[in-house]
Amino acid sequence: MASSGEQVQTQLQVDGVAMVRLLGPQDRLLTTLEKQYPGVEVHVRGNEITLSGEAEHVASARTLVEELIALVENGHDLQPVEVSKGRRLVDSGQSPAAVLGEAILQVRGKTIRPMTKGQSDYVHAIDRSTIVFGIGPAGTGKTYLAMAKAVQALQRKEVERIILSRPAIEAGERLGYLPGTLTEKIDPYLRPLYDALNEMLDPEIVPKLLASGTIEVAPLAYMRGRTLNSSFIVLDEAQNTTPEQMKMFLTRLGFGSRMVITGDVTQIDLPAGASGLRLVTRVLAGVDDIHFATLTSDDVVRHSLVGRIIDAYTAYDQKQQAAHVEREQAREFADRAARRPADPTVKRGKPRQ
Repeated sequence: MASSGEQVQTQLQVDGVAMVRLLGPQDRLLTTLEKQYPGVEVHVRGNEITLSGEAEHVASARTLVEELIALVENGHDLQPVEVSKGRRLVDSGQSPAAVLGEAILQVRGKTIRPMTKGQSDYVHAIDRSTIVFGIGPAGTGKTYLAMAKAVQALQRKEVERIILSRPAIEAGERLGYLPGTLTEKIDPYLRPLYDALNEMLDPEIVPKLLASGTIEVAPLAYMRGRTLNSSFIVLDEAQNTTPEQMKMFLTRLGFGSRMVITGDVTQIDLPAGASGLRLVTRVLAGVDDIHFATLTSDDVVRHSLVGRIIDAYTAYDQKQQAAHVEREQAREFADRAARRPADPTVKRGKPRQ
């Protein structure tokens, strides 16, 4: 076994087609790989890749390259973000080929698949459980993957329809002040769901599915009084539900249906009162066939800076919460001291001169 700090060199043979896909346009994937291992030199000559550097880093880089080769040989079109995500998976003992190779949908040459271990676990939970809560910050793919699974279930005829819903809670504005009819006022809140549908299905088919009721996109208030059978139901932005709305929504579940509820408890727009998403994590914890999937900044698949922004805000919120607790404890101590009865043995007044 090579000792730590020892310089080593290793070679990998890659066939021509796989090599082109592995390097990427203008060798951008190769550049991304080199950034993941600054101490490892990567040289490509013909069908051979040579890695040289410190033994431990070379071993990790070789594992990642082998995993990436397995992905491209299976027809996976790699993106730079997948190379960086692959490094994280290798470091955590996971297989990028296993995690990133799970295709959910193929749409116009684009493959929708989980991009991180957390996303993979989330997708598997949707397959196993009737009700799944996907809780995490923006950019972790909570809603996108849930909708992809819904479309997959519809295409496989596992369900007869898809129902997508969101609470129409205003972030800083009131619906009554917006122009247009009720439908026109609500449409901006549902637009992200329409956009995702058009990305996952042929845009010409979407209006027909909406017109026939096979796919329904509606605000949460429209769910009251209904029983939803043979449906794949997705509730987005669930942090903006009240406890009563969350209970109402969950009890719409009918036979042959599945539910995925997504939300971010750090982005609550409710004017007052408790969030139904926060409460339900305590009320339904441990209930059979209900799964709570927690996604973190490690699962963000947007720009890498988004993950760092989320971590910075989380650290700030934790400091603010700690300071708030400290102030409350100090105030409580002061209140107790003020209410404490005076000691009669202590004489008060000015001392004699």
